[in-house]
Amino acid sequence: MKKILVVFCVSFLILGLWVSGSYAQKPIVLGLPLSTAYLYGWTAEKGVRLAVEEINQKGGVKVGNETRPFSVEVIDTRDLEPGVPVSEALMAVEKLILEKKADFILGGPVRSEAALAAMPLLSKYKKVSILSTGVLSPKYHETVAQEYDKYKYCFRIHGEAKHLVKEILMGFEELRQKYGLTKVFVMVQDVAHARAAGEIISKLAKEKGFDVKGMEVFPTGTTDFSMGLMGVKRSGAEIMNIWMDMPESAILLKQWYELKIKALPFGSTLAAAEQPGFWKATEGKGEFTLCNVVNAGNAPSEATPWTMKFYDSYTKRFGIEPEGLGASSSYMAVYVLKDAIERAGSLDSDKVVEALEKTDMEGVYGRLRFDPKSHQVIPAFEPKEGAVGSILQWQAGKRVVVFPKSIAKGEILLPAWMKEK
Repeated sequence: MKKILVVFCVSFLILGLWVSGSYAQKPIVLGLPLSTAYLYGWTAEKGVRLAVEEINQKGGVKVGNETRPFSVEVIDTRDLEPGVPVSEALMAVEKLILEKKADFILGGPVRSEAALAAMPLLSKYKKVSILSTGVLSPKYHETVAQEYDKYKYCFRIHGEAKHLVKEILMGFEELRQKYGLTKVFVMVQDVAHARAAGEIISKLAKEKGFDVKGMEVFPTGTTDFSMGLMGVKRSGAEIMNIWMDMPESAILLKQWYELKIKALPFGSTLAAAEQPGFWKATEGKGEFTLCNVVNAGNAPSEATPWTMKFYDSYTKRFGIEPEGLGASSSYMAVYVLKDAIERAGSLDSDKVVEALEKTDMEGVYGRLRFDPKSHQVIPAFEPKEGAVGSILQWQAGKRVVVFPKSIAKGEILLPAWMKEK
């Protein structure tokens, strides 16, 4: 009987320790509403998972007196797919909150329209969200600033369209100074941020003395751009500004090469050209294409000590280099959230919001701080001052960062047929 009693007591003690240990290790659930079949969805998921693995391997997140791991729940919003209603993305967000018990929402929704529609839902459930991929519309952070008390739970840690326009115009100016290129044609995908940005960049380019030859809108899923390209050729344009996040944009670049259009492709948003596989996909015909990958770390550079450490870790973990917008920003969203939780000492939404507003840390793409009123990450052209972007150009099979100059690894080049008189 004594032996049985001892065994029972020891077993009870072990069970008690296991239960208490399990409770202490209850994970902090990160809900990811992402369009997983598209670049800005899958690369965001990879960025989050890489950060979560690194953090958990080092012990997790300190919340007050306990340490807890992160866990990840992903639901496909399909919001980048043609014809899919915004309501599907909203259902994904609500399912993450109600069924998956997400403590925080990271990543998306990815499409601007879906992210804007999700804001009241996040407010309703008081769920802190950090957008880290896709959404470029200035309306997102402007909405937070206009109705702060209602939308204070919404943050965005990557760049947005207005700053991207500044970067693109600086790129135009470099092309004018270096090569005398002054004639611009704008080509955009039929989505909110692209249409708006196309109109804005046309207006601002004209104000800066560029000759804007026209703007054409292409439906999502377009597979033949030849008529549009011939319009560019007839216009005499020398710079082809592109705003497209659909994978079919790779066809546009192949056709540009085959038609020898004398207008340099300059993607403000150009998902196909962001990816390491672009060179193979276009059989090298996409060479000289410029594209904005929004934040440093999505192409190789040395913006901060974090940059290549992240780049190499991502490459080793997934067998491919960081693929474009959403990679470095989603990775940093997890680290910034960890930092805020630990400073707040709590998972309480309001306390975490206060802590996020005081964020000031170095990351993959520079100094990371949020505007306390709009919750937009503060951009800069120097990594010591804020979040820096990256414009790359494909040169001899490699993605070479050419802007901003503070982190550039090369200069913008022109194809041979553009040098011909």
